[in-house]
Amino acid sequence: MEPFSPPGPGLSAEKSSSVPQKNHHVLVGVTGSVAALKLPLLVAELLKIPGLEVKVVTTERAKHFYNAQEIPVTLYSDEDEWQLWKGRSDPVLHIELRRWADLMLVAPLDANTLAKLANGICDNLLTCVIRAWDLSKPLLFCPAMNTAMWEHPITAQQVEQLKGFGYTEIPCVVKKLVCGDEGRGAMAEVWTIVESVKRTLEERGLPTQS
Repeated sequence: MEPFSPPGPGLSAEKSSSVPQKNHHVLVGVTGSVAALKLPLLVAELLKIPGLEVKVVTTERAKHFYNAQEIPVTLYSDEDEWQLWKGRSDPVLHIELRRWADLMLVAPLDANTLAKLANGICDNLLTCVIRAWDLSKPLLFCPAMNTAMWEHPITAQQVEQLKGFGYTEIPCVVKKLVCGDEGRGAMAEVWTIVESVKRTLEERGLPTQS
């Protein structure tokens, strides 16, 4: 883990870009759904967008599903929040990250974290970033859970609560899940998520083409 320094507008991207323009910042949040297996692919596809810089915030349970060595960008977790802050003049990581990001993407968003966000709970780095999120900036979320969990009545209420905050849902899809069940609840395909990010950036006047 590289040390965190409060990012400024001229911060260079982890991946170099041939486009002479200001980099735009996407913060990816990943939670403890098996769909976190797709994190390396998702990050790789996002990095193909010209002028885009990506950082990742992970929950502890999400780490079970991917190899951190396959993530070519800075990856933050709860430990980094506490290691960074030693005294009153030190930066607070979840605040620095919400300042840095132009857009946040939570993919996958599992049932547990969905419930936390809908109720304002902020007990880890990821949920603290979202609780402090600047609502003038876009936040996209990609639900992912077992079909039985998705069909529970409280799930629809919690999704609507997040949309009520101004967040944008990238809906889950119907497919055969890793557990063997077949139905709605799988995270949207990576290409769908990336296109949603590109469309949102374009709507904000941020170039996505070289």
